[in-house]
Amino acid sequence: MRAHLGDQLVIESTKSGAARRDGEIVGLHHTDGTPPYDVRWSDTDEVTLVFPGPDAHIHQLEHGGPGTPHVPVAPDAAEAEATSRAVPPAGAANPGDIGRRVAAERRRQGRGREETARRARMSPGYLAYLEEHPADPSVAALIRLADALGTTAAALRGGGIDLPPGQGHALLHPRLRDLGPDECRALLSTHGVGRVAVPSPDGRPAVVPVNYEVVGETIAFRTAPDSLPAAAVGTEVAFEVDHVDDALSRGWSVLAVGPASVVTEPDAVRGLAERAHTTPWPGGEREMWVSIRPTSLTGRRITTADQ
Repeated sequence: MRAHLGDQLVIESTKSGAARRDGEIVGLHHTDGTPPYDVRWSDTDEVTLVFPGPDAHIHQLEHGGPGTPHVPVAPDAAEAEATSRAVPPAGAANPGDIGRRVAAERRRQGRGREETARRARMSPGYLAYLEEHPADPSVAALIRLADALGTTAAALRGGGIDLPPGQGHALLHPRLRDLGPDECRALLSTHGVGRVAVPSPDGRPAVVPVNYEVVGETIAFRTAPDSLPAAAVGTEVAFEVDHVDDALSRGWSVLAVGPASVVTEPDAVRGLAERAHTTPWPGGEREMWVSIRPTSLTGRRITTADQ
């Protein structure tokens, strides 16, 4: 028995009343196409390792005429499904975290896409898509990629997510540049998680993460009157948002400085609550809105020297 990626494995039941089962072959363990196979079953969408028995046969796709050597060039079903699920909106062309990690590790090792795809037994076209767009590869595809790159699936998924960011290697030729106000506002986006620097009750400085909203020129966050972030009220505070991409050793930060005050006007409070993209992650009763109106908005970005 020999198969290509994307072929269908069919198991004909020999028991009365038992259902016929079929699934797409999404992973090969031998370059000659012999078993076992990673199969994504059509009835459960699960991927399992299968050693076909005598009741199984392969329904092959057209891969070429007689004598065509076995070269798995078609994307597997899981890859095609992930591609269809992850088509970005018009105008978007940003790779996902897994794709960035794959591309960074591939380049670090000096390997081309064709070689990496061959080692991972997947389509070069799908590898290109994975590196350039947000995608959700199957477990089988991720394991094959990790094996081809000499790393682990956990590392490609971001296994160090519970570690502080910035532990990757520094760029060989980094470039640190200042950001203008418009770019800073764009990076603040409409909402997210930032950090506000406030004086604590004992007089020492404290930095607290908060969920925030951006409304016009104002940054607002929701808290409780007796909480540490509430100490921002009536003072000039610093509010910071940043992002670190360990896979590519680059990142940015935006710093807003300005006076903080409580939002008391009922219509303004109602408007903030209606616009809020999420409730505060810490939970509990946090109905006091604090607004920061920046008098200074600055930022910096680290990239490679040629960007």
